[in-house]
Amino acid sequence: MEMVPSEENQFVSKEGMFWSCRQSLFDEMKRISQIQKAAEEPRVLCIIQDITCAKTVNERLTFNLPASTALSKLYEDVAHKAGYVNGSFELAWGNTQDMTPLEHSGEVSLLDSGFEPCGKRNFLQLTDKDGEQPHVASDESGAADSTGLDDGSQERFIGPLPRDGTVGCSGDCSSPSYSYTSILNKSETGYVGLVNQAMTCYLNSLLQTLFMTPEFRNALYNWEFEESEEDPVTSIPYQLQRLFVLLQTSKKRAIETTDVTRSFGWDSSEAWQQHDVQELCRVMFDALEQKWKQTEQADLINQLYQGKLKDYVRCLECGYESWRIDTYLDIPLVIRPFGASQAYGSVEEGLQAFIQPETLDGPNQYFCERCKKKCDARKGLRFLHFPYLLTLQLKRFDFDYTTMHRIKLNDSMTFPEELDMTPFIDVEDEKSPQTESCTDSGAENEGSCHSDQMSNDFSTDDCVDEGICLDSTGSGERVLKAKSLLSFELFSVMVHSGSAAGGHYYACIKSFSDGQWYSFNDQHVSKITHEDIRKTYGGSSGSRGYYSSAFASSTNAYMLIYRLKDPARNAKYLAVDDFPEHIKSLVQKEKESEEQEKRQREIERNTCKIKLFCMHPSKMMVESKLEVHKDKTLMEATEMAYTLMELEETVSLDCCRLVKYDEFHEYLERSYEGEEDTPMGLLLGGVKSSYMFDLLLETRRPEQAFLPYKPGEVMVKVHVVDLRTETIAAPISVRAYLNQTITEFKQLIAQATGLSAETMRAVLERCYNDLRLLYVPNKTLKAEGFFRSNKIFVESSESSDHQVAFTDSMLWKLLDRHGNTIRLLVLLPEQSPGTLASRTLCQKVGSDSDVPFEGSKGNRKSVEAILEESTEKLKNLSLQQQQGSSDSQKSSNASDFEHIESPSQEADSNSPCVAADNRELENRIGATSGCRGSASSDPENHFACEERSDSEVNNDRSTSSVDSDILSSSHSSDTLCNADSGPIQLANGLDSHSITSSRRSKAHEGKKETWDTAEEDSGTDSEYDDNGKVKSEAHYLYFRTEPCSQDDSACNSQKCLVVHVDKRITLAAFKHNLEPYVGVTSAQFKVFRVYANNQEFESVRLNETLSSFSDDNKITIRLGRALKKGEYRVKVYQLLVNEQEPCKFLVDAVFAKGMTVRQSKEELLPLLKEQCKLDLSIDRVRLRKKTWKNPGTVFLDYHVYEEDISISSNWEVFMEILDEHEKMKSMSQLAVLTRRWSASTMKLGSFQEVILESSNVEELKEKLSEMSDIPLEKLEFAKGRGTFPCDISVLEIHQDLDWNPKVSALNMWPLYICDDGAVVFYRDSTEEPMELSEDERNELMKKESSRLLKTGHRVSYSPRKEKALKIYLDGGPAKDPVQDP
Repeated sequence: MEMVPSEENQFVSKEGMFWSCRQSLFDEMKRISQIQKAAEEPRVLCIIQDITCAKTVNERLTFNLPASTALSKLYEDVAHKAGYVNGSFELAWGNTQDMTPLEHSGEVSLLDSGFEPCGKRNFLQLTDKDGEQPHVASDESGAADSTGLDDGSQERFIGPLPRDGTVGCSGDCSSPSYSYTSILNKSETGYVGLVNQAMTCYLNSLLQTLFMTPEFRNALYNWEFEESEEDPVTSIPYQLQRLFVLLQTSKKRAIETTDVTRSFGWDSSEAWQQHDVQELCRVMFDALEQKWKQTEQADLINQLYQGKLKDYVRCLECGYESWRIDTYLDIPLVIRPFGASQAYGSVEEGLQAFIQPETLDGPNQYFCERCKKKCDARKGLRFLHFPYLLTLQLKRFDFDYTTMHRIKLNDSMTFPEELDMTPFIDVEDEKSPQTESCTDSGAENEGSCHSDQMSNDFSTDDCVDEGICLDSTGSGERVLKAKSLLSFELFSVMVHSGSAAGGHYYACIKSFSDGQWYSFNDQHVSKITHEDIRKTYGGSSGSRGYYSSAFASSTNAYMLIYRLKDPARNAKYLAVDDFPEHIKSLVQKEKESEEQEKRQREIERNTCKIKLFCMHPSKMMVESKLEVHKDKTLMEATEMAYTLMELEETVSLDCCRLVKYDEFHEYLERSYEGEEDTPMGLLLGGVKSSYMFDLLLETRRPEQAFLPYKPGEVMVKVHVVDLRTETIAAPISVRAYLNQTITEFKQLIAQATGLSAETMRAVLERCYNDLRLLYVPNKTLKAEGFFRSNKIFVESSESSDHQVAFTDSMLWKLLDRHGNTIRLLVLLPEQSPGTLASRTLCQKVGSDSDVPFEGSKGNRKSVEAILEESTEKLKNLSLQQQQGSSDSQKSSNASDFEHIESPSQEADSNSPCVAADNRELENRIGATSGCRGSASSDPENHFACEERSDSEVNNDRSTSSVDSDILSSSHSSDTLCNADSGPIQLANGLDSHSITSSRRSKAHEGKKETWDTAEEDSGTDSEYDDNGKVKSEAHYLYFRTEPCSQDDSACNSQKCLVVHVDKRITLAAFKHNLEPYVGVTSAQFKVFRVYANNQEFESVRLNETLSSFSDDNKITIRLGRALKKGEYRVKVYQLLVNEQEPCKFLVDAVFAKGMTVRQSKEELLPLLKEQCKLDLSIDRVRLRKKTWKNPGTVFLDYHVYEEDISISSNWEVFMEILDEHEKMKSMSQLAVLTRRWSASTMKLGSFQEVILESSNVEELKEKLSEMSDIPLEKLEFAKGRGTFPCDISVLEIHQDLDWNPKVSALNMWPLYICDDGAVVFYRDSTEEPMELSEDERNELMKKESSRLLKTGHRVSYSPRKEKALKIYLDGGPAKDPVQDP
């Protein structure tokens, strides 16, 4: 038989080789077939909800399994993923009432068991088995080495975690998304994390390090708290002890640190403060030393963490040495020496630099006591004693004096896992003096050492009796013994990730139990490797400058903690069985507390929380929240709601029931007849975080019976309308079905209201003011647009109103009025004799005055009589004022209002028209005889009056002069406002009455004259005269007044009027109707809308309606001339370019369309002279555009408003006082504000204006050269940035601005100077900046920061204000003591 070599180089027969290859081929084909079959097999999506109490919080598990998977395999997968022992729980269907568990050991497939494949969700519940909770599979004893898991069995993560916790979760996470369950279930590592309160990662890192330090943990456990001596809440050692016990014994994944921080005396705001972990370590150790006084642990911190070093200075001539011994708790190691470009590469280099002495020579020579003169000397540090726990701080945070930024140094610094400190006790050969200059190590200590004693003895170094003595000795044996004890092992690396502006801390800690490294990142604990530790060395790829950016982010080690390798002293963690008795008691107490918390969470998890409403007999609708267990019955829930709503004194329990309610639609969805014993969990659809419906506790009278509310019914609120009295009654609730016809529905309403169904008219209000008459008998309610909650108006009179079209009927008008009437609160002006005497008032004349007001009956005074009485009173006051007119004319206190001529005088004389500005003229009270009788109906003959500026009237209130909300078309609530049946006496003697006002008729609606935007802003159009009277014919709109309630706080200090008005009324008609109550014509008062913050805005658009107003809005009436057509109120500010505050408010003025700039200046100057004491020449005053604080286009005298200059209401303008006559003559010119920067003196010059004839850059440079005497070739300029005056720090201007841009025109990029007012800085390019010392630079930086902050401009660097870290031993911040006088 022929033989061939096999793969194992053994000879086999050819036939055997053939059959072997054939079998392998068959096996491979079978495997491929199985894979294809599995790929084609349908899959089953299983969603399993854990409803047990084993893990305290619901957990949802998701599986996507092949349909052929057996039920037993499903149980195994669920057990593995949920962390339970298989067989200790049951699985049951979750979407049926059948709770029969699925078979445990069944080999039936999922498909055959009723599971639906192809993406359909199959809901299951994981429940207790035989009344017992599932057994947790993982060992939760607290030992790190008890899990039995290798590194590959769990996710490993080192570094900062996202806040959502999706990265770094251990393997027991039930889904890829973040689960709160994973926070409450203990990590697979066996260790417990700490919850980050907000920014307490630095605290968590230190606490975990202390917990993982056996000597510190065991000593803390041995300390016993005496509750009789101290409050446990404020006891820091006790709260740390509790925390450590929970970290070792708790079954949670993470626990809170709030009790510890509360013992520090911190409030919730401290959780939002970032602090340095090394600073916290110092402060906490100091606090523990204070708390442990007079106890066995009094010297614990010093025994574990304190070392000693010698700070010496040795004379290089005589050898005399002066020294002192200092103690330290940590050693600060410099990452990069000051001024150096190379960082230290390792901890060993940093330690060597720390003890490297420096030579004091030249001006820094040392005065030697022995030589009695200044000599060269050597200054340095020498370690005498290393602590048992050696703490190294890597000083990564520094300050860059060039950029004035706090920075973080991300340079690489390696550190060994075993650190030999032997080389750092060698003392250099001091026989040859060293002349090199090294880093000032003492300066780098930053308070790390505490002075212990001082000695001038120049003998040999003292030896210390405790710890490791590292002094120089002649005994070689002692040196060898000391060196053998200097090996330290690394066990904690506290890592900072981020920048100097902020970041995140976490700790990498090695367990002394198994030598495994773990990452303690707040609530996440995971295993890591040595490679992960090496990643914390620091360093970054790519080239960097001398300093890294202030906001660069990197992750690197910040604090290192080593433990001395000494078998005699190295301790092990105290086991639970070896706890002292007081710790065992504490463990039991915390366990009971945790169980109680778990039970409470279980109760909360099974409690339904839903909104509860009740129509209380005495309190109207009351809202509360009903919290009821899901197993409570409806009857028990009703009793709870009855007690919650406090109905015991008003209604019996038998007269109450709970019904399903929709608050938004005010709809009773259904009642629960016959379900009194049904659990609330079933009625409400389970326990949910929120419900789409509410509950209503319904009440009835004893003689009444509850009506059943069935699903599918709709609620109808029926309002009965009485056309005779023009009233609308309160609603009656009726329930109907959507498939009912209108005829059946009317019969239902007739039974509820007693009206006749034959003559009934029903009107449906589907939405705001959308009225539909229900007149088709056989049409269903659904077809008519009924919904859950509906409003119906019904009327059943036999009047002729039935015969007219619905939109022309009285019913429609009444409902239309009802839907559009709003209630306004109008504050009237106080009319004192002094102010009334200075204005002449005249009654309205013509046809308007001849029409009596609606509702004036019996002995009520007519409006004419009211006005006549008011006018006579004002006339008497005017005559009294006229008698003293000679004195008043000499007085400098002018009247608030301009003199107003009577109509007769205006017709007889040729006196000029009243000016359009706000000047206050001489007080002249004209004769008013014959005023009421001879006045014509011409609207132009109504008196006009002038007002003082708003800055005086409103006390310089900077409010808009235009009510922009008037343009809004938003709707107000449809509150019913019925006319009162009888007169109501007002507080001022006037009667309440209804006034009809005219509105545009339909014939004139399409003929409205169109004005441009500015005139629309001013609130005028062709339908109104100067006094706001409507010229066109129209129908009447509702207007009714009544006195303000005495309970209204707004009416206490001012006359107040409640007005019920149709909000479709125009502002002009509204003002016209208010005239009798104000006492002057509508042209003589202004309307201000008051908003929630009491800010007032004037409403001036007479042609706009009150549609934006809603019920109970406030309106303030102020006396003063209202704007006429084409007028705009303008705020005038003074531009002061060289003042600290360049924008100063002066006055409010009135500019008119068609007015030239020179005319407006002529009107403005007298006002400035009178109110601001500015006596100015018109040729030296300039007006220019104001855009926020920026000066803009210069307005020339011949410019016309609205033609050349766009103007609008609430317009603002700059007024600038010129030193000489105006140089701007043409719009082609350009006015630029320039400022010189002097680098040699570090100062900025004052602003100077340059007028350019074009946008040419060369012209600008020539003008600047001519003005500054800087040669043209040496002159550089740059455009200012930001808002005027474009302030910038003198420390930044030289390098931060874009000097000398390569452009030929100013309107090109990057300048874009196209308008007046641009700021340009210029300088001499050959001028060198002033040399500043560090002190001078720091001082100048402080001055510049203060200056820029005062001017409101951005400071280039504003470091985050840090709060000092303090731990309060008395449990809270100390209050400032009262200063003695």
